[in-house]
Amino acid sequence: MAVLAGITAFGGMLAVLVGAHGLHRTRRVRETGVPVRALVKRRPRAAHEDSAPLHPLLQFVTEDDRVMEVVSPVPATRRHPFDHGDDVLVSYDPADPRDVVVHGWDHSGPERAFIAGGALVVLLSVTLLLVAIASR
Repeated sequence: MAVLAGITAFGGMLAVLVGAHGLHRTRRVRETGVPVRALVKRRPRAAHEDSAPLHPLLQFVTEDDRVMEVVSPVPATRRHPFDHGDDVLVSYDPADPRDVVVHGWDHSGPERAFIAGGALVVLLSVTLLLVAIASR
C-alpha cells in the first residue's frame, strides 16, 4: 500500500506543478508581455471539429514587424463570440510571440483545477500512507 501511496503522491504533485506552471506563464506574459491589438480571423473548420468550441486565429504584428498568426488560447463563446474582423487586445511573449494571452479573459480555470485536483490526490496518498502505517 505504501508503494501505491507513493505513486499517487507523485501523480498529485505532478498535477500541482503543471497547474502552477500554467498560472505562472499566464501571469508572466500578461505582466511583462508586449500588448498589441490583434485581428480575429475565422479558422477553417475540419469535419471532426463540428461540435468543438472554435478557437479563432489571432493576427498581430510584433515589435520587429513580423506578422504572427496564432490560434487563440481561449475559445469563442456566446459572451465573447470573437467574430471575424474583431479587434482584441493580447499580450505576447517577445521571446516566443506564439505565446499569447487575451486580455479580459481569465482562463485560469483549468490550471486552478489541476492544482486543486493534485492537492486532493496528494491528500489521498497521505491518507493511504497513514492507513498502511496504522495497519502494521
